[in-house]
This record gives sequence, C-alpha cells and structure tokens, in this order.
Amino acid sequence: MFDGVADPAVARARWRDVFGHAEFRALFLAGVLSVIGDQLARVALSVLVFDRTASAGLTALTYALTYVPDLLFGPLLAGFADRYPRRRVMIITDLARAVLVALMAINALPLLVVILLLVALQAFGSPFNAARAATLPVVLPDDHYVLGKAANDMVVQFSQVLGFGTGGLAVVAVGTSGGLLLDSATFLLSAAFIAFGVRARPAPTQTSEDGPRRSYLKDLAAGASLVARTPSLRSLVALATVAGFYVTVEGLAVPYAAEIGGGAKSAGLLLAAQPAGAVVGMWLITLWTPERRMRFLGPLAIAACVPLVFCALQPGLLVTMLLWGLSGAASAYHLPASASFVQAVPDHQRGQAFGVASTALKSSQGLGILLAGVLAEQFSPSLALALMGSAGALAAVAAGTAWRRARPIPADSVKSR
Repeated sequence: MFDGVADPAVARARWRDVFGHAEFRALFLAGVLSVIGDQLARVALSVLVFDRTASAGLTALTYALTYVPDLLFGPLLAGFADRYPRRRVMIITDLARAVLVALMAINALPLLVVILLLVALQAFGSPFNAARAATLPVVLPDDHYVLGKAANDMVVQFSQVLGFGTGGLAVVAVGTSGGLLLDSATFLLSAAFIAFGVRARPAPTQTSEDGPRRSYLKDLAAGASLVARTPSLRSLVALATVAGFYVTVEGLAVPYAAEIGGGAKSAGLLLAAQPAGAVVGMWLITLWTPERRMRFLGPLAIAACVPLVFCALQPGLLVTMLLWGLSGAASAYHLPASASFVQAVPDHQRGQAFGVASTALKSSQGLGILLAGVLAEQFSPSLALALMGSAGALAAVAAGTAWRRARPIPADSVKSR
C-alpha cells in the first residue's frame, strides 16, 4: 500500500551532480525563461492598462488577474499532465502562450479582449507547471530532485528580490507591445529547450491494480482523494498552507512602512527582505541531510511565523527587515516538503496532486493577505501582522504534529534502537 512519503534515508546530492543531468538543464532554463516572461508580461500589461484608462483600480485588477486563474484552473487543468505525454504538454502550452502574448501586443485590440487573453494565458500555465513538476522527479532521482527544485525556487525568489525593475527598463526601451513580444519569445525559447533537451516519454500509466483509465473528472476526483486520505500527504499540504500566515508581509508592507515612519523606499526594502531570506534559507537547507530536513519541517514552519509577532513592537526598519528575513529563511522548509510530496505521489497522479497542492497553497496565501488587510483596518498593520504570526505559529504546531505522526521512521533510526 502506498505510504505517502519518499525514503528520507538517502545520500545528500551535490550541485554538480544535479546540473550534470542534461534534461534538467533544459527544464531549468525553460523555468528561468518562464519567470522572466512573467515579469515582462505583468509590467507591460500594467503599463498598457494604465496608459489606456488612467485608472489605478483597473490596473490593480489586471495585475490581480495574473494570479486568479491559477486558483480557478489549477486543479482543473493540471490533470492533463497525467493523461498525455508531459513533454508534449509543455511544448504545446508554451506555444499556445507565445501566440496569446503576441496577440496581446496588438494595439488595436479592445481592453476587454486583452484581459480575456490574459486569463487564457495564465490558464495554460497550470498544465505546463504540473507537467514540468511531474517530469523533474523522473529526470532527477532521490536527493538530486531536491537540489534541482532548490535551484528553480531560488531563481523565482531572486526575481522577487530584484523586483520588476528590469521589466520596467525593458518596457521603457521597447514599449508595451515590444515587451509583450519579448515575453512571447521567452515562451518560444522555452518550448525549444524542452523539445530539444527533454527526452520524449509516453503518458504515465496506471498500475494494473488501478484498472482501466478513468474519465478526466474521475481522475480529478481521484487526485484530490489521494491527498485527502493519505495522512502524510495531507500533513504536507497543511504545512504548505501555513504560508498563508507569514506571506501577509507582502500585503501589509506599504502600510506597515508608513506606520513606522517610512515611505515607498522603506516598503521596497521590506518587500525584498523575506524573499532574500528565503534564498539564503534554501541554500542552507540543501546542506542538511535529507532525514534532517524532514525532521525539522514542523519547527521551521513555526519559526517562519514567530518573527511576525515582534512587529507589534514596531521595532523600526532595520530590525523589521531582519525579522522578515528570518521568516523567509525559515520558510525554506517548503523546499523539502514540496519535494517529498511530489516524489511520494504515484507517477500517473503527480500532475493532478500537484494541482491540488498548488491551489491549496495559493488559496491560503490569498485568504491570509485578505484577512490581514481586514485586521489592519480594524487595528493597525503592526498588530495585524502580530496576530497573523501568532495564529500561524499555532497552525504550524498542529500541522507539524500531524506530520511527525504521519512520516515513517527513517531506517537509520530503526537500526540504532
């Protein structure tokens, strides 16, 4: 019977081992291009909408739409990565996104059409991300996968630290249409890397005991059911959703900066602190043994929330940056947690399970920021962050306890008894 957790008693991998896999290099470069493309698209679209409407509200709404489709289509479309060859899914979705972004660059298109194209663009990202996430553990065995995922996640965090400055410079240099065409080119390059660098594999198959392939909707329900009924997978998802409590610093950075006497520059420094800490934390956690990483998931989840409690004291910019940086460093527990989750799911259900977990994570983040905003309106940004940090620490204790009960005892521990 499926026990829900990959074996933690494996040797720690090295970076040169991971990048020695040619297929991983192709997938890694495709992921980097995806991040660059997302930055360009968001900046270009924000500028385009504001230029046409002069409305800050519509500009913010358009920006928010770059996240909403992940919640709506994540679990619905991620299952395509389990029904069709994953390399083909990645190439087709990349090409489709290249076409959609190129269409958005047409100046004569009505704004409503541009927004609909944006929603479609983000929707195609769900099966691409699921297929890529499900392919990585096939390409990278054991702990190689953890380091490979770390490399990808650090690139994403670096993009947040650097912000949208480079995207803004690109849009100034080539205009909004030019920026969107550059984004289209990144998708074409990504498709090329996958087409020429990733080996073609057949669609994942069910084991004989699973019987004939179910309908798409039944497969979707089966993926959600697998996560819900497996204690270890359920606890890993619970640990992931703790992010909804400490990600609130992103939503309250500006009003908190104003509360402690800072301005936009202070808010920018605060926003950079947590992802910068996450990059350091991910690098440090890759130095640990696999078993140690899994043992400290719960404590690190708690540590990601506790620093926010001290925001109630309004300690000033530098101390707050340090606190948020420590929160980001501890949040690196997501790396081994998500890696263990993907490795533990049967290959033919990885895409759907990834969609379920990703939707749970993003939903918790959205709800957390929304709740923090409500609390900040009732009290103050500093107190709202402290309350969310306190609640998050309690939630992390519960999730960590569930994980400790669900995870198997490592072989090394059994032998030493």
